[in-house]
Amino acid sequence: MEFPQQQKPAGDSKITYPPGVKEITEKISNDEVVKRLKMVVKTYMDMDQDSEEEKQQYLNLALHLASEFFLRNPNKDVRLLVACCLADIFRIYAPEAPYTSHDKLKDIFLFITRQLKGLEDTKSPQFNRYFYLLENLAWVKSYNICFELEDCNDIFIQLFKTLFSVINNSHNQKVQMHMLDLMSSIIMEGDGVTQELLDTILINLIPAHKNLNKQAYDLAKTLLKRTVQTIETCIANFFNQVLVMGKSSVSDLSEHVFDLIQELFSIDPLLLTSVMPQLEFKLKSNDGEERLAVVRLLAKLFGAKDSELATQNRPLWQCFLGRFNDIHVPVRLESVKFASHCLMNHPDLARDLTEFLKVRSHDPEEAIRHDVIVTIINAGKKDLNLVNDQLLGFVRERTLDKRWRVRKEAMMGLAQLFKKYCLHHEAGKEQAQKISWIKDKLLHIYYQNSIDDKLLVEKIFAQYMVPHSLDTEEKMKCLYYLYACLDTNAVKALNEMWKCQNMLRGLVRELLDLHKLPASEANTTAMFGKLMTISKNLPDAGKAQDFMKRFNQVLGEDEKLRVQLDTLISPTCSCKQAELCVREITRKLTFPKQPTNPFLEMVKFLLERIAPVHIDSEAISALVKLLNKSIEGTADDDEEGVTPDTAIRSGLELLKVLSFTHPTAFHSAETYESLLQCLKMEDDKVAEAAIQIFRNTGQKIETELQQIRSTLIPVLHQKAKRGTPHQAKQAVHCIHAIFCNKEVQLAQIFEPLSRSLNADVPEQLITPLVSLGHISLLAPDQFASPMKAIVANFIVKDLLMNDRSVGNKNGKLWTSDEEVSPEVLAKVQAIKLLVRWLLGMKNNQSKSANSTLRLLSAMLVSEGDLTEQKKISKSDMSRLRLAAGGAIMKLAQEPVYHDIITPEQFQLCGLVINDECYQVRQIFAQKLHLALVKLLLPLEYLAVFSLCAKDPVKERRAHARQCLLKNISIRREFINNNPLAHDKMMSLLPEYVVPYMIHLLAHDPDFTKPQDFEQLRDLKECLWFMLEVLMVQNENNSHAFLRKMVENIKQTKDAQCPDDPKANEKLYIVCDVALFVIVNKSTACHLESPKDPVLPSKFYTPPDKDLINDKEYLSSEARTVLLTGKVRNSPVIIPVIVPVIIPVIVPVYSTCYSTCYITCYNTCIVPVIIHVIVPVLDVVTESSEGGARENEENPVITKTDDGKKEDTVTSDLTTGASTIPKPRRGRPPKATPSPLANEKEGGAGKGRKRAAPAQDSAPSGEPNSIKIPKAEDTDPRPGEGRQILDLVRRDRS
Repeated sequence: MEFPQQQKPAGDSKITYPPGVKEITEKISNDEVVKRLKMVVKTYMDMDQDSEEEKQQYLNLALHLASEFFLRNPNKDVRLLVACCLADIFRIYAPEAPYTSHDKLKDIFLFITRQLKGLEDTKSPQFNRYFYLLENLAWVKSYNICFELEDCNDIFIQLFKTLFSVINNSHNQKVQMHMLDLMSSIIMEGDGVTQELLDTILINLIPAHKNLNKQAYDLAKTLLKRTVQTIETCIANFFNQVLVMGKSSVSDLSEHVFDLIQELFSIDPLLLTSVMPQLEFKLKSNDGEERLAVVRLLAKLFGAKDSELATQNRPLWQCFLGRFNDIHVPVRLESVKFASHCLMNHPDLARDLTEFLKVRSHDPEEAIRHDVIVTIINAGKKDLNLVNDQLLGFVRERTLDKRWRVRKEAMMGLAQLFKKYCLHHEAGKEQAQKISWIKDKLLHIYYQNSIDDKLLVEKIFAQYMVPHSLDTEEKMKCLYYLYACLDTNAVKALNEMWKCQNMLRGLVRELLDLHKLPASEANTTAMFGKLMTISKNLPDAGKAQDFMKRFNQVLGEDEKLRVQLDTLISPTCSCKQAELCVREITRKLTFPKQPTNPFLEMVKFLLERIAPVHIDSEAISALVKLLNKSIEGTADDDEEGVTPDTAIRSGLELLKVLSFTHPTAFHSAETYESLLQCLKMEDDKVAEAAIQIFRNTGQKIETELQQIRSTLIPVLHQKAKRGTPHQAKQAVHCIHAIFCNKEVQLAQIFEPLSRSLNADVPEQLITPLVSLGHISLLAPDQFASPMKAIVANFIVKDLLMNDRSVGNKNGKLWTSDEEVSPEVLAKVQAIKLLVRWLLGMKNNQSKSANSTLRLLSAMLVSEGDLTEQKKISKSDMSRLRLAAGGAIMKLAQEPVYHDIITPEQFQLCGLVINDECYQVRQIFAQKLHLALVKLLLPLEYLAVFSLCAKDPVKERRAHARQCLLKNISIRREFINNNPLAHDKMMSLLPEYVVPYMIHLLAHDPDFTKPQDFEQLRDLKECLWFMLEVLMVQNENNSHAFLRKMVENIKQTKDAQCPDDPKANEKLYIVCDVALFVIVNKSTACHLESPKDPVLPSKFYTPPDKDLINDKEYLSSEARTVLLTGKVRNSPVIIPVIVPVIIPVIVPVYSTCYSTCYITCYNTCIVPVIIHVIVPVLDVVTESSEGGARENEENPVITKTDDGKKEDTVTSDLTTGASTIPKPRRGRPPKATPSPLANEKEGGAGKGRKRAAPAQDSAPSGEPNSIKIPKAEDTDPRPGEGRQILDLVRRDRS
């Protein structure tokens, strides 16, 4: 609109002032001006809009007050009074203002706006006038007049800036309300909000401004809430230009868009109704940093406590979830961090998050896997209901993560949950039951090889599972019921933990003992050995060695420190004493103080492991009291979730374990009285555990506790004569361990038992045989002669050589212990008695050992049926074969008997690992491994594991391989740690197993046709089974050493039958196969051997220096079969991808496309197909693993007329009768395969390894590669053989 010319008071127009007010001009003083203006203000305040006469009367005064004299007056009181007058003038003359010039109006409103700054000081004497001014403007909406001005936006911007700048915490609600009224009227009644005006509002939401002036933020927040319907469009336009169109220049706030979106969303989501789709567009940006910023923003929006964005905007939520799989690592990391808040604030979204967290828990980035754990654990600690079983399962998986940081976080998180919900029961029993698996899982981790894992489990046990800070009674109650609730493997892990800690205490005790000896070179060497062993039980063994040397030096210099350490590891040290000692030792080592002291940290690790923080005499007494309560029925067993019987049995087992590690703590009459009560209980396991505790801890009973002694002796006699076999064993050992007159006590047991032996009542023989066997083991000098008569007249002649009963002919190869006939159980114990008798004597002067070994060998040759009367069932024969094999292996652990074991007897013993019964193979392999890993058995027995390559069950082969890895690792470690071991390299160095393996395989009963391809492939698999593990690393040029060793064997003869040319030929063929494998697997084997290998004279004759055996015993066709696993046939043209430019060399065993690439001059890769003549190999693929079963479902190896092996079933499914021919010794029997099976499997497969369809078959031939395979088993992809067949057929067509 056109503004008319501004009215001006005419020269002759007189200005009318209110009564009593003189003229206001420039000539009067400021004080007088103020005085007169106050009266004018009073007049205008009293006027209303209906006073038409007064309005006209004071019109010229109103125009005069808008003159430059007043608007630019330097006096602030004058300006304030004029502003108040002008505000009233706008009120009185509304809706038409007396000022019609737009310039004058702009000047007036800018003038009034400037005066509003006076609102800032609420303590000013003029504040009430400023408030009146604000109230008047807001009530009348005076600023709405400015809508008619072209540049009204400048006025509004200035007004908004002024109000936001002056608002502070001293203003009351009325001031804020008037400001809001004033600003909201401008926004809601105007044509729109410009970007500049919007910026003046939004800038107060930016974090930096928000922190500076919280009241301005609250004002802007309330203003936006009030004007949401009007201002939403303007906000949407702003974000559209910045986010979608990329016009960052439209506003200075463009760089703060994400902060603004977050604040606006928290104020009112309706403000962003049109903005959210723009964020979905940004989530798909190609710029990773931009996606990261949007993800951070949306994480806050979705995760906010009362946010309903996920349910209201599902497309955006789904798009956001997609960022969990973003290619940009920081985006995935931010997404995972968001999940924690989301789970805590929005449990209903847990299902959506679970699948994405599952994927991220396997993320290749360590930090992301770590944060997944943190996310789940934080939510779980807040409320266990927030995390489902699947989420907890992800944490469980990560306890085995390859990275220590992730494993540690997962383990600590689970420990915290266990302590909160299971130990303190903060959420009730139902929630505790939900995570009851945590205790078992954490202890299972103790089985891991990493010392860091073991140390953390020990820390978790001491701080979270059984907190050492509790008082003794509460602590032992936790331990008592925890032990009762653990699964078998967790119990074993906990026992192993105590065992390791006790072992480490023993090492430290031995180190302190060395410090008490005079200094010498031998003493220094012994100390060094102890320090090295201790270091291996601490993290970072390299640094631990240095720190332990330093600690040992400090020990040598500080006697008080040695005294403290000696007190700490003393058997009589209490838990409280241990804490004081640890504190004192730590204090001594703290100086000089450093921000980080790795030396002190390492010593703390050692002290934590050796300090008895749980068990002392007081603790054992508390445990015994708990046990007594369980026996009496007054304990809280049911409340703790265990039955009284379980509590008693597990409590005794716990005390039994602690009796090994803390025997001194048991020495009290009260404890032994309780144990005597346990001996009288009907539960056999409870009584057995009680006897063992007496055995471990009762050394002082005879001298200090006579009453206990007099009560205990008859009980032990009774258990040795009529208890269970286990009780009898423990009773005999207990008597031997704790009584001085052990000879008299044992004689009182031996004599009546030896007279009462009766083979006609086998069920009453078992316990006497056990007792007699252990008595002869413990007191050989006293009972050697009477035992010889018992062995000759009763054990062998009357028991082992007679079959009195007929076994159950059900065709099963194995039955449970309860189903085994008493006669066979007695025979098994008789075999063990023979072994114990011989081990006690430790000499072969009477040639009893030779006779025993011949007897055991005969039992193996006869498949367990020594009399061959066919009265014994197959399952009982399996038991006797296992007992005979184990007996030979036990005797071999004694050097005097190992020397007389013949190669034939060794071979018979080794073949038990290929027994037709799965359980026999399994148990024998475990016994073999345990004896080897303790270095009790000679090295030659390690060669027996090579026969496991023929086992038809994949799990057995995998177990055997792990045993090999463990044994070889232990032997190498032993050699490195013991300088004296270098003199016994032939019995310790793992590579020296090769001569024994070659000899064993040369005498394999299955190796009958030296040039049979199938048998040669079996040999190769057995050899590679061992060599693969030996050749993982080429330490000290060991590959060349192996080659040299095998070549040397070819220059000797078989000592078992040196004049038999066929036997020697078989030996040389095995050597050639071994050389073939070594040469094809290593390029370093042709180097010079570091030293000349020594061959065992028991198996090989001395080399004939005049004779050089350089003959190759493998034909070229046999080598091809060993290399490829296939028989050569006629050649055919097969397309092979090879590089251009250079000549093509294609291996003769190629049966499919081979792809080779070369880099051309322009660095591009060019594959080219050419045709090469190669021999077509036998296209019959190996059959998949058939339907073989164990025992009732036992895989049985059969052989067809053409020599190919198949699986068959051991018994008829309907009748259970055996349908197989008599098996060969130590081998699964042979039979005829089903034609249907051949047709189904596509050809004859290798029956030994094809045990079940679920198990992957191993390749029969190894590719020609110079690389040593990894330690893990690698199976070919399913259908690989089928693809090769199709390729060849396609080419033929």
